[in-house]
Amino acid sequence: DFLCISLVNGFTQLRYNLGDRTVILQTLQKVHTNGNTWHLLNAGRVGNEGYLNLDGVNVTQKASPGMNALDTHSDFFVGGVSSLNLVNPMAIENEPTGFTGCIREMVINNRELNLTVTDPKGGANIGDCDGTDCGYTVCKNNGTCQVGNSGFSCSCPKDWTGTRCEQSIHCSQNMCGSHALCIPQPSSFSYTCACALGWTGKYCDNKIEFYIAKFVGNSYIKYTDPFYGKRDLQYSRLSLNFTTNQTEGLIAWMGKSEDEDNDFLAIGLANGTLKVVINLGERISVPLMDRKYFTCSDGRWHFTTVVQNHTCVKVYLDEELILFEDIDPQKKYTALNYGGICYFGGFEIGRKVNTVTTGLFQKEFTGKIKDVVLFQDSKKIQLMKAEGYNIHDGNSGN
Repeated sequence: DFLCISLVNGFTQLRYNLGDRTVILQTLQKVHTNGNTWHLLNAGRVGNEGYLNLDGVNVTQKASPGMNALDTHSDFFVGGVSSLNLVNPMAIENEPTGFTGCIREMVINNRELNLTVTDPKGGANIGDCDGTDCGYTVCKNNGTCQVGNSGFSCSCPKDWTGTRCEQSIHCSQNMCGSHALCIPQPSSFSYTCACALGWTGKYCDNKIEFYIAKFVGNSYIKYTDPFYGKRDLQYSRLSLNFTTNQTEGLIAWMGKSEDEDNDFLAIGLANGTLKVVINLGERISVPLMDRKYFTCSDGRWHFTTVVQNHTCVKVYLDEELILFEDIDPQKKYTALNYGGICYFGGFEIGRKVNTVTTGLFQKEFTGKIKDVVLFQDSKKIQLMKAEGYNIHDGNSGN
């Protein structure tokens, strides 16, 4: 499988292969090669339907039945490759050659890649294209860059300050401790402190330990499974205890959640009912709803276990089997490639649950979680040893 964007005889070309055939799209107009014209290019695919848009002129290839997922495990290359023999012969029309020109503002699956000296994994023979100290988006948050005798300076909008306009004025005099992030609250001209795991208090200066994690709606835990490389991903299992009085919320998400092609297994609440969603590939996420029980938002402890055996999913609630379904009788995808990442209660600060889960779950979790076990491990995972923010001690009343 591959996806490749290239210049061919002055035209921009997109080629991709999802496992069955190579799809080729080419722009209707040529690019300017005068060296001083910036072009805006949007290219990609939805399932097996491709699109290519150069400066607002769109080309779309209607999809015919076939493969729907791009299965690649290589590095992502921009402008060239470390060795030209890595390029699939079908990915480019002529002999492969490196790109000569400038590239800026690269966004992959809604995340901008920083084309800097330090952010990429590697590279060679790259120079500064702007030619000045200002570069591209040196000043953050719509700041304006000016070149001076001693480098650059940023003129910042009213709510931002700092040498690169990177700091909110509401956080410029903050009292958050070293174990905290300052979260600006522009509407009230103030800020709040988001406490790292193991810390609490207004300024995150009180150290805590917990075995029961309490989530307050803007909390999350991100756990990295140290045994991921040894797991049999065709047989996954997640069990935990939770309590809440809210009818909506994401309890757990096994998966990287970096883009919509990532596999995942999710547990949460919808309308007070337990909801399980699983995606083993091809973006076929199958929501499984428990119609029988409406008692999960009653403030009591509930024990749930989700078992995935190839494409068969079993869901237990309070020791009773409430769901049993084969989500893909064809068994096209049978493994949960979750990347060793598990989220509890929500995602990183600034990443809303309803956005990341594309509406599968509406809100961050408010309540308590304990006794989390992955697969059939003999020990519960230690939530204290993970990373996260705004987690309280569920043993106490705070």
